[in-house]
Amino acid sequence: MHIVICGGGVIGASAAYFLSARGAHVTVIERCAVACAASGKSGGFLALDWNDHSPLSALARRSFELHGELAERLDADWGYRRVETLSVAASQQRALSRPGSTAALPGWIGDGTVLQGELGSPETTAQVDPGLFTKAMMDAAIVLGARLIIGTVDGVRVDTGGKTVTGIIAGGQTIDADAVLIAMGPWSALASQWLPLPPVYGLKGNSLVFRPKHDFSAHAIFADVETGDGEVLSPEIYPRPDGTVYVCGLSSEQPLPIDPADVLPEPGRSERLRTLAGAIAPGLLDAELIADQACYRPVTANGLPMIGPLSAVSGAYVATGHSVWGILNAPATGEALADLILDGEARVDLTAFDPGRF
Repeated sequence: MHIVICGGGVIGASAAYFLSARGAHVTVIERCAVACAASGKSGGFLALDWNDHSPLSALARRSFELHGELAERLDADWGYRRVETLSVAASQQRALSRPGSTAALPGWIGDGTVLQGELGSPETTAQVDPGLFTKAMMDAAIVLGARLIIGTVDGVRVDTGGKTVTGIIAGGQTIDADAVLIAMGPWSALASQWLPLPPVYGLKGNSLVFRPKHDFSAHAIFADVETGDGEVLSPEIYPRPDGTVYVCGLSSEQPLPIDPADVLPEPGRSERLRTLAGAIAPGLLDAELIADQACYRPVTANGLPMIGPLSAVSGAYVATGHSVWGILNAPATGEALADLILDGEARVDLTAFDPGRF
């Protein structure tokens, strides 16, 4: 069985790996580069139970488990490690008192920051470098026989009745396929030209990567910072095993460009984000800035991903709309798609993510 996957982000790479591991013939078509968009520019934070009491619970728990298994199974280092996760607060206009707590703040947190609570332990929270993880999954799929093509998908071919996928058109050529998976993040919306695909949108986020002068411990920090004008903003800080520190925040709703290579940070955002992060971790104020970047997270109308077949066209599947949980939920999504495409049924209940719900 030949499956063509449109999109070389973390969802497409994970699906390619699990399908190839099951013996399927897989071709991945990616417009610019593997992990060139959100899959390479997100935080890579993983949580076991943060989606409990929501339709994402089973998918997230299975995926958290798979992240640990894959880190042991595959011969690659993508910065996987378990972390302490804390909620903290700081103010740029007043002093905050430090309440008593059983959890100690790491030494790189500034004196003006207070602990709000423990959000996770090494048993329940972890991290990866998302770009390295995505590339490692793609590399593992290629070792298993998958093929990667850098090019633009120009269309999906269907039979004369328009009811069954027969291939895709890319670079002026037709590639025969028994099934086609659309996994292009927010750019999956482009596939609505060829398939009856429900809407998916892009929410822009800005991020910075620093190389500080001193080591930062393995803590993930979710912060609330009161600015000088009274606004409360929420940067996130993720030190990584390679000595870098990732900081994100300041979402916006700028229009999605057609080409992922055209996604650029917004003027003034990096300076403001550095200042916010510095209110929590002063060592970031004079740290070397090694990446100033932005990406678009794919979101749907009800906030849940679309994972599954398009009922109107046999052999057409979609997997997108994972929002902030794309890196976390990619392995279980890839595994579920492999089960669904090859066996007709996934081991994780995908009912809530049925594209037909829209």
